[in-house]
Amino acid sequence: MTPFRASYATDHTASRGRLAEEEPSRTRTPFQRDRDRIIHCTAFRRLQHKTQVFISPEGDHLRTRMTHSLEVAQIARSMARVLRADEDLTEAIALAHDLGHTPFGHAGEDALDAAMAAAGGFDHNDQALRVLVLLEQRYPGFDGLNLTWETLEGVVKHNGPIAPDGVQATLSWFNSQFDLEIGTHAGLEAQIAAIADDIAYNHHDMDDGLRAGLFSVEQICDSVPHVGKAIAEVRRDEPDAPKAIVVQEAVRRLIGDMVGDALGCTTRRLERLRPVDAAELRHCGEPAVRFTEPMKENERALKTFLFENMYRAPSVNREREAGAQIVRDLFTYYMEVRGALDMTWLTAYPRAVNESWERIVADYIAGMTDRFAKRLHRKIFYEE
Repeated sequence: MTPFRASYATDHTASRGRLAEEEPSRTRTPFQRDRDRIIHCTAFRRLQHKTQVFISPEGDHLRTRMTHSLEVAQIARSMARVLRADEDLTEAIALAHDLGHTPFGHAGEDALDAAMAAAGGFDHNDQALRVLVLLEQRYPGFDGLNLTWETLEGVVKHNGPIAPDGVQATLSWFNSQFDLEIGTHAGLEAQIAAIADDIAYNHHDMDDGLRAGLFSVEQICDSVPHVGKAIAEVRRDEPDAPKAIVVQEAVRRLIGDMVGDALGCTTRRLERLRPVDAAELRHCGEPAVRFTEPMKENERALKTFLFENMYRAPSVNREREAGAQIVRDLFTYYMEVRGALDMTWLTAYPRAVNESWERIVADYIAGMTDRFAKRLHRKIFYEE
């Protein structure tokens, strides 16, 4: 049975509503409806073929943006239940947080940002908002998915308040219509989704790096003490387990340790902050959901190891640069040959704002999957 909702959790019956007014669902809460719209949207399906770390991975078991988003949602929902937050809102934010990513991961984003330097730049968080309020075209009465204020606020602010110099074009435009209070922290549910994201990608990237042979179990045990301790404990408890099982069990325990640490630290912080409701929690001036300092050190140690041995590994760097070059080539091509842009996509382009051609091209490229971008690049530059 779901525990009673905490007073400082977001109450779906007091939602601030949607930009375009709609009749309530007969069977779902507003946040359940948001979650379902996210799952059914085109941008979410495309995450299946967008990079997490590896470019168009050939292995069936390496993670993509979709599997990562599902894993984040699972961790976040479990944490929300313990903290008595709204589970559906937490899940919706977790599922939507990566919708703005380009093909080829951060390499594609960096390439697109550089190409867009004279036209406002490119940021995947701002692009996620574009997807949700503008680019998805599924309903006759409005652009985007017309999500609730709380879900949009959570997606926009899940990493914390946004300083005035960090406001991108889409957020500035949308915020003038539907004030997301960008200078405050997000609600409890968004904060849970954000820390679940950190927990998921650190440990699942470690798992993928080991699976891909970028580093060995011995290397990470020697370099990251808390990982070495977990591996040693599994080997002690399960001396006959194969290496693959040892790694899987250690990853589970490490995730459990981080979840438990965050839950304990957050519970103590909430007891100290004593917010009377969700609005007061947003204005506490500090996040409620955190790790303890020792666990933060563990997280930093693992991130440092992964950066040095995985994210900047020579084989991954070659893939990153190849992906970035595809994005650069496609952007230049469509800027110079406007008639080449897919007219089916262009005719469905949102009617809400009058965009520059640079932004239209960036939207088109950002929505591509890795394999579609590679196939299109090959067709344009090698087959014509």
